[in-house]
Amino acid sequence: MGYYPRKRARSIIPHIRSWPEIDGKPKLQGFVGFKAGTTHALFVDYRKNSTTAGSEVSSSVTVVEVPPMKVVGVRYYGLNPYGEYSLGEILDKNSLNELKGVMPVSKEYKAKEINFNEVSNVNVLVLIQNKKLKAISKKVPDLTEIRVGGGTLKERIEYANSLLGKEVTFDEFSKPGKFVDVIAVTKGKGFQGHIKRWGVKLLPYKNRKHRRMIGTLGPWHPDWVRNTVPQAGQTGFHQRTEFNKRILFYGNPTEKSITPNGGFVNYGEVVNNYILIHGSIPGPVKRIIKFRDPIRQTSKDVDAIKLTYVSTESKQGV
Repeated sequence: MGYYPRKRARSIIPHIRSWPEIDGKPKLQGFVGFKAGTTHALFVDYRKNSTTAGSEVSSSVTVVEVPPMKVVGVRYYGLNPYGEYSLGEILDKNSLNELKGVMPVSKEYKAKEINFNEVSNVNVLVLIQNKKLKAISKKVPDLTEIRVGGGTLKERIEYANSLLGKEVTFDEFSKPGKFVDVIAVTKGKGFQGHIKRWGVKLLPYKNRKHRRMIGTLGPWHPDWVRNTVPQAGQTGFHQRTEFNKRILFYGNPTEKSITPNGGFVNYGEVVNNYILIHGSIPGPVKRIIKFRDPIRQTSKDVDAIKLTYVSTESKQGV
């Protein structure tokens, strides 16, 4: 029931509803990438309590391409008894042409005056630069918001304004050895029945009519079908969050290529910076992935992870 209702996500770009509070200097608390595929890697086990701690282990890793994002605006939020509300935004005037197909912007754009005494939070508006990827056919950029955290409010405002009109890379958000939360929209599977959607038990083979259904819709009273009853409906294409995924590696394809022989299946070649995430993450290949500072981290970060081998063998027999 924690994932109810199981309906389609409102957007293929994940929406982050809450951000953790962090210490230290101001920084971006999120980033955006594209899922390229999976492979396997050998590395020295960094988990102190593991039975293989200090030994070389093999594990599946997910490759995510992380092209630089362009900061095109700063949005300020105020706080009242009903929650946060937008005070307005300041856009980069040199990026108005890029914003034409993304949001309504007039040629005579004039920044709104912001009462900085009311500001409680600062986000930056960033363009997801699809044109920098070979694998993505859509070249019109997408727009999303990333929170600026750390430091005092005045420092965050200054930091956000210093980024205006610039490109930011993944290493300004996080680095190998740290945890991130991964938010993405899962693979859509359309309209599915009771069994696949909820995993309920098959009825006896002598059951009347069908086996792949539920035994009852509920009691006589209350005399309606409650929303807790497992029924057929939309499966997949739900926004999901995977907490505490470790970054194993951050690399550049010019220094060390990660693309396997023949390319990643249904994706192709990785031409931008990329990261390796320990384990699996939601969504099919080419799906937009959002990263966030971990909101419920329990294990400690590590300084470095020693990778000894990353497989670039063909995934399709090339």
